[in-house]
Amino acid sequence: MALRLKNTDRHTPLLLPPDLRDWVAEDDLVHFVIQAVERLPLTTFALNHKGCGDEQYSPHTLLALLIYCYANGVFSSRRIERATYRDVAVRYLTADTHPDHDTICAFRRNNLAAIAAAFVDVLELAKELQLLSLGMVSLDGTHLKANASKDKNVTYQRAQELLHQAERADQPDQDPQPLPKELARREKLLEKMELACTRLEARAQARAAAQRAEYERKVTARQERGGAGPRPKPPSATPAPDEQINLTDPDARLMRKSKREGYTQSYNAQAVVDTASRLIVGQCLSDCPSDAGQLEPDLQSIPAGLGQPSAALADCGFVDREGFKRLRHQRPALELYVSVHSEDAHAERRYDYRPPDQIKPPKKITDPGLLAMADKLQTPAGRKIYRLRASTVEPVFGIIKAVLGFRQFLLRGIKKVTGEWNLVCLAYNFKRLHRLGAGLKLAVAG
Repeated sequence: MALRLKNTDRHTPLLLPPDLRDWVAEDDLVHFVIQAVERLPLTTFALNHKGCGDEQYSPHTLLALLIYCYANGVFSSRRIERATYRDVAVRYLTADTHPDHDTICAFRRNNLAAIAAAFVDVLELAKELQLLSLGMVSLDGTHLKANASKDKNVTYQRAQELLHQAERADQPDQDPQPLPKELARREKLLEKMELACTRLEARAQARAAAQRAEYERKVTARQERGGAGPRPKPPSATPAPDEQINLTDPDARLMRKSKREGYTQSYNAQAVVDTASRLIVGQCLSDCPSDAGQLEPDLQSIPAGLGQPSAALADCGFVDREGFKRLRHQRPALELYVSVHSEDAHAERRYDYRPPDQIKPPKKITDPGLLAMADKLQTPAGRKIYRLRASTVEPVFGIIKAVLGFRQFLLRGIKKVTGEWNLVCLAYNFKRLHRLGAGLKLAVAG
């Protein structure tokens, strides 16, 4: 029998132009993204209302392009531009037009407020489609790399030394001496060092102002005890000599995930997840490596239109005695389920190879509020509720990092990075809503 093979003819043109809708599956995410984004208002987008220059791309088209590409693991503006040629679904989304990478990058950078508003609008859409009814929420944070190298960090002491060296080198009465390698471009580096010192000093002053109230409270308490106890140390408005700042992204910080992992220049991305729908209902960004003090900002990031959660679940990183008191006063109907014991203590101890007599035992809990919290989590109902945390917020970070592949920010500066984190959470919510059948419900409602 003769060998029969299908003919692959790449030279005969198509008789009629193809309809891209025939090449995109009916249940593809792109259809839901287009339908949902078209419902968003145009008022929040940056547009050229003068009517001069070339025609503008529709903000709906560019936002849908960003959301769909982020939901499919394409983040770079150049890769997104390439997808408008190579990806059939993206080509259908843009109606066979091809925004260049500069247009895509500028739109993402100039419409951070619009992206934040879209995040809220999509959650309200989910509520309208009866896919979201805010109840219990889970909170957590994860470290995501900044668009900066940790090798670009400089300490306050080193920045001062480089400034003094540059000043001495500029004095005409001294013989020119060979400068260190890092001072080869002295003028530019001098400007960077001055800016780094200014930012470190401003950061120290802001930290001292934030700690002033706690210091005064300790002083008052010591006076009431008749001067008994150690004298409180006043907050310092001067940076420590070893305090560091990054020259590429000054807002990013050196963070370490665990003892087994090294330091990376990162941000702490926070997410609040509804336990029923697994949707991200609140998010914010922090430059603090730990989650301490993030409980209140996380809960405040939930849009007011969604209502108030009935309970909040968090791990031991969110333990904050003063924060618990404020929340009990501000939100009496909110139940907190926060672990006061480290869940990773046993795992960390396994990798601690110091002699047993050199390992400090965990601190004993004496605060009445924390003891009451520990007792609540030991009850059968408390254990059952707290178990929801690991099965709700942890998978969300797993999907963002492993499925979407988002592990590093592209923008720099905490304001722009916050906007990009908004976009990532927005893309995740679109993917989750599509999974919940929002596209079909939206088509029926429309």
